[in-house]
Amino acid sequence: MNPGMLIGIGSYLLWGLLPLFWKLLGDISALEVLSHRMLWSFVFFLFLIVARRDFTVINRIKKEPKQLFFYLISSILISLNWFVYIWCVINGHVVEASLGYFINPLIAVALGVIFLKERLQIMQLGAIILALLGVLYLTFVFGSLPWRGLILAFSFGLYGLVKKGVKLPSIEGMTVETCFQFVPALLYIIYLSNNGTGNFGAGKPYLSILFIISGIVTGFPLLLFSIASKKITLSQLGILQYISPTLQMLIGIIVYQEPFPLNKLIGFCLIWISVILYTYEGVRRYRQNGLFNSRRKKLNS
Repeated sequence: MNPGMLIGIGSYLLWGLLPLFWKLLGDISALEVLSHRMLWSFVFFLFLIVARRDFTVINRIKKEPKQLFFYLISSILISLNWFVYIWCVINGHVVEASLGYFINPLIAVALGVIFLKERLQIMQLGAIILALLGVLYLTFVFGSLPWRGLILAFSFGLYGLVKKGVKLPSIEGMTVETCFQFVPALLYIIYLSNNGTGNFGAGKPYLSILFIISGIVTGFPLLLFSIASKKITLSQLGILQYISPTLQMLIGIIVYQEPFPLNKLIGFCLIWISVILYTYEGVRRYRQNGLFNSRRKKLNS
């Protein structure tokens, strides 16, 4: 197998296993866990920058200071996404969280049509309609909108949309992004410590270790993903991205025994069919474009 594929699979497997890690912090408030995730993620990415001795990010930001605005917005969106996800895991909604990441690519397509005026293919439209029907079905059957999953899908979709406007490589970009998160996270952790309600350096020692590791479990899969994205095609990445929510859903059902009745399965099946249609269309278009470009190169040579 292509090494790039193995690296990509590794990154999505790690993302899929994240509920197991956040569940270890289940006795801690989601906001405190989020604060440590933001703080130690910045430390992790800053360490990578220092280890590589690549400080060109400073000069790039100086040349285009407006990039900071995009990173400020993206940091707010990803903070919301992280908070809701951590809250879902801690409070026993892992399956609903996985729903958000299943439909996220479809949300991204819809946002591209609305904000970037991208053209929507018929099969993509059909996939979005099916996903919408699945969400409506789940809402009708269970009497409430799966809002946590939708917040995850829309926040990550908008995050991807904002990231279209940034130009820094992934590691440098995440360093700037988490830099915006660092200050409020540090202030909140100091506030908890002064109140005597913080868990870092107090009480159970293993909690402090887990807080520090949270930066690694956030940054390391992203590092693997950035390597894989340079070695394999977009269509291959598009297929691999469903490893993560599938694994999350299985963990929610099998490990944490969250309820998954037949009615919920029907709603998820509608969403899975929409995902299959979306993935098929993406692979088909990628191959068509690749074939067209190769023929054009032959004609021009």
